[in-house]
Amino acid sequence: MNKLVKNIFIFVVILVFISAFSSSYSSLNIDNLTYVLAIGIDSSSDNKLEVSFHFSNPIPAESSASEKSTPIINTVVASSLSNAINLVNGYQGRQLNLSHCKVIIFSEEIASKGISDEIYTLINDTQIRPSANIIVSKCNAKYYMNQIQPEIENLLSRYYEVFADSSKYVGHMPNATIGDFFNSLICKTCEPYAILGGINKANSKTNSSEASDFGDNSNNNSQKDYNIKANDSSVEGENKVENIGVAVFKGDKLVGELNALETMAFLSIRNKVDRFLVSVPDPLNENEYLDIYLTPKGSSSVSVDTSTNSPYVKVKCKFTAQIYSMSENSKYLSSDILETISNSCNTYLESMFLDYLYKSSKDFKSDINGFGNFAAKNFITTSGFEQYNWLETYKDSFFDVNIETSVKSGMLISET
Repeated sequence: MNKLVKNIFIFVVILVFISAFSSSYSSLNIDNLTYVLAIGIDSSSDNKLEVSFHFSNPIPAESSASEKSTPIINTVVASSLSNAINLVNGYQGRQLNLSHCKVIIFSEEIASKGISDEIYTLINDTQIRPSANIIVSKCNAKYYMNQIQPEIENLLSRYYEVFADSSKYVGHMPNATIGDFFNSLICKTCEPYAILGGINKANSKTNSSEASDFGDNSNNNSQKDYNIKANDSSVEGENKVENIGVAVFKGDKLVGELNALETMAFLSIRNKVDRFLVSVPDPLNENEYLDIYLTPKGSSSVSVDTSTNSPYVKVKCKFTAQIYSMSENSKYLSSDILETISNSCNTYLESMFLDYLYKSSKDFKSDINGFGNFAAKNFITTSGFEQYNWLETYKDSFFDVNIETSVKSGMLISET
């Protein structure tokens, strides 16, 4: 009898599993799905959206290891992002799967109008990962997607997955995710930001209207390598897109951009960069600059005084630094000279940080630094902080920056 009951129980369990998964297998079989790698969103006429979906055509098994996958882009005009997805489902004859979507690209035009509806729609989709990056393109998002031609990676999905890692060791762009963007959008202590993308000017062979607004590259001083944004760099290669700078938001609207130098200051304050290269004035040679590799020494220190309606923000950062630029007659081994260079580095970085901070507060009126988190500690109750209205008060802030840099020579050979 016990054996009969056991067999019946096993049979029932098998039936339950079969009934539970049979329907999903028929509709969600891998052969019935199309995996989206990136989504591009542009504005269209009549308040509609032009949405582009970037798919990767898998490399056949018999192909050589050097052969690259061919990208596929489908574009649709719809009244909403949800309707766009639904229309492409019908066009493809397969269900779009967004679980592998690595990047969401907004054109500069639509970002200036506000993207909260699209952000809420995406974050509400359980398939979208919070780690997907947000890019604001200075050109049409569809055009940006068409120009992506990774040279090192054969798989487009791999390129989308790793490109933001350079933020840790270059500092020219942030690693900006949709999860962080959404959290900043709904919080009262900070503002959202995104990666600034564009088309490499050196690679642009035509004056396409879609690739217009390349930015001003007229800065001829020795710092021009750092006063660049997406569209401005001189790098040439097969991949025509570049991501340099930060797209600054006030609420859900794009209000400004940061160049590479300002981005390094932003990431340093937010403890989002492991190391970066910067050129500082050479105290031994007038009108000359030294390339210094900076590594943050611990986390930045931030305090905010909210005793008046003009917040007073103090920022302190410590760096260890190594001199990278050398010449045959360089004398950078003396401790006195290294101390002089450290002082020059401190002065330069303090000025650089202050310029960035006042730009964020006076020009953009946007606390992408998250200083509001430190300001909130000064209030006993949430209502007290809300009454202070930090996101609007931030524009009246004053700043004090203290930088401590310990510079070491980069020379591997010592004088005897």
